[in-house]
Amino acid sequence: MTIRALLFFSFSLCFGYKATAQENLFNVKYKTTITVGAERFSDYLYKLKGKKVGIVANQTSRVGYVHIVDTLLSLGVEVVKVFSPEHGFRGKASAGELVSNSKDIKTGLPIVSLYGKNKKPTKAQIADLDIIIFDIQDVGARFYTYISTLHYVMEASAENNKKVLILDRPNPNGFYIDGPILDPKFSSFVGMHPIPVVHGLTVGELGKMINGEKWLKNGVQCDLEVIKSKNYSHSDFYELPVAPSPNLPNMASIYLYPSICFFEGTSVSVGRGTDLPFQVIGSPFVAKTTYSFVPQPNGGSKYPKHENDTCNGYDLSVFGLMYIRNTNELYLHWIIGMNQKTTGSDFITRPGFFDLLAGTDEFRKQLVAGDKPEAIRESWLPGLKEYQKMRVKYLLYDDFEVKK
Repeated sequence: MTIRALLFFSFSLCFGYKATAQENLFNVKYKTTITVGAERFSDYLYKLKGKKVGIVANQTSRVGYVHIVDTLLSLGVEVVKVFSPEHGFRGKASAGELVSNSKDIKTGLPIVSLYGKNKKPTKAQIADLDIIIFDIQDVGARFYTYISTLHYVMEASAENNKKVLILDRPNPNGFYIDGPILDPKFSSFVGMHPIPVVHGLTVGELGKMINGEKWLKNGVQCDLEVIKSKNYSHSDFYELPVAPSPNLPNMASIYLYPSICFFEGTSVSVGRGTDLPFQVIGSPFVAKTTYSFVPQPNGGSKYPKHENDTCNGYDLSVFGLMYIRNTNELYLHWIIGMNQKTTGSDFITRPGFFDLLAGTDEFRKQLVAGDKPEAIRESWLPGLKEYQKMRVKYLLYDDFEVKK
């Protein structure tokens, strides 16, 4: 076993993780026979014939190695414009960075940004469209903003009698549900719906839920159709072919993201400005550990937290790739442990933002009170049970066994 793996085991024991006999450190198997919705041309190309098409897309919107926009144009589809979410059409903008309207150099198509002041398409922006395609790879966490963009696209379409066609893709974190249910009082662009942090839905399933539960403004419902992925079930592990955003570069970061994004509201860095974003945690206010890193500006973060300061903490990348898939729950030992280890500064430095990420202020209060993971998780169970009853109504794929 490598030194890195040994350090991981030492860390995991300190933070409460116990490996099971079924886990194999060196065996990661992903299902490779899945056909995403965008690749199922016979199911939707005829629906686009003679239509003026808008498409919500980014760098993940691909058919094999070719972008969906280029693919549709080559097949004679009249794509009129592109709408881009957070991180932009090519997915290179930092988190929270303003993305402006522009023009695609390759195709000449206008690109309308849906991140910044203009999060919802205006009547004028969709007036010349017959149908809007949504084809973006999500990661299955409520605070990942692509699903908020979906909400506003559906809402604008419903208000202006436009059809929305979702080309569905698997959810890489779709094999479990966990976390507090969002309280509408804490609704924001990083959490718009009363669902748990890990919702266990594909974008298509969530779109059906948004519609069916009448969560759009004034209860309007969108003319929505979903082109399913083929050979996918919620118990499958799916490896993303393209990084969904600059700071989720690999599967380790994608698996860790739901559990450690809460640190964004604290004094702890999640590795923005390093080569391991969302795979390491650390802070200058934590006593020296066996692992440290120094955040510096890079393509994924122009102004990283604790820039040029040494952050003491832990490398979670091995855990993220090999183990967290087997826990089937948010891993709370890290945030509780770092709260206990933080000195010289308040741990939760942005309580308002922390509450928006959690979708409630109860989680923050539980951390401050020193509640144990078991007690925190127990408080989530009633909401998760009610959510699961609602969730099953909108499933398009075979489900995992819910053990809540």
